[in-house]
Amino acid sequence: MSDSPQDAGFLHAFLLDGRGGGRRLTWSEAQNWQPSDGCLWLHMDYSAPLTRDWLRHHSQLDHLITDALLSEESRPRTVGVGDGLLMALRGVNKNPGADPEDMVSIRIWADDNRVITTLKRNLVSVNTLATRLEKGKGPHDSADLLISLTDQLILMMSDTVDDFEDQIAELETQTLTSENPTLKSELAALRRQTIAIKRYLAPKREAMNRLLVEKVSWLTPDHRMQLREVNDRLIRHIEDIDAVRERTAVAHEEVLSRISEQLNERMYVLSIIAAIFLPLGFFTGLLGVNLNGIPGSESPYAFIVFTAALILVVAVQFWLFKRRKWL
Repeated sequence: MSDSPQDAGFLHAFLLDGRGGGRRLTWSEAQNWQPSDGCLWLHMDYSAPLTRDWLRHHSQLDHLITDALLSEESRPRTVGVGDGLLMALRGVNKNPGADPEDMVSIRIWADDNRVITTLKRNLVSVNTLATRLEKGKGPHDSADLLISLTDQLILMMSDTVDDFEDQIAELETQTLTSENPTLKSELAALRRQTIAIKRYLAPKREAMNRLLVEKVSWLTPDHRMQLREVNDRLIRHIEDIDAVRERTAVAHEEVLSRISEQLNERMYVLSIIAAIFLPLGFFTGLLGVNLNGIPGSESPYAFIVFTAALILVVAVQFWLFKRRKWL
């Protein structure tokens, strides 16, 4: 945390001990760090004036690297610069009240002795990693820190992906067993979320693939094997999200099909009713005109006969409909 209000933007710094632990440094201690002291992890808010000033004038990094660490917009990527790595990744937003697709960007510079991460909004993955260092169960060096950070970012997606799968399972059940009037909108909302998440994860997969092939001396074959496992987990998440999106599309089509069937059934019933009353309306209208010569106008039994004739017409219609299997 900051030493004072003037240090706002300095989130934390750890000096790794090489055994899974780390000592928190103050801002003044982090400024005086030397490579001979050990591996440093410096985590900062890129929107703060202190961060911008230090990165531009005191970090001894190339201006292209500092511009990337301070960039407002960053697409997931991995770029090798000398014997270091410049990365931009995104993590699921676990902050209270946040939508899953509103992902948090983190920028990373890593070399053999130092890792600098910058972001603007809180990221649970980073806090988890800091807690592990305090408990002595964290990364040992820069490569291990980079692997642990990417692993945490992808691990945090597991809950979101599982939640998507639970939602689509529940909605599929409702599609078959209930008449939920909001089902169509809920499916559309879930599909929109999965599309948004996929749009962010696809570039992240490219960034991880690039990380696997970057030639830096401090990434050993064992490190690359661990990164490959992390990348495989990311690919599985992407495949699971694709599956959820396809299931929402199928469920949405099923809902539309059921709505269409219900509409057709109602239209069919209305058509049958109209067909029954069409001849009745014709006869009553014909005999209801106020003209001389209407048959039965002088007979006291005319109405009974006419009513019986209408009933006979309806009976004949029902017989025809049954015979043609329309009822």
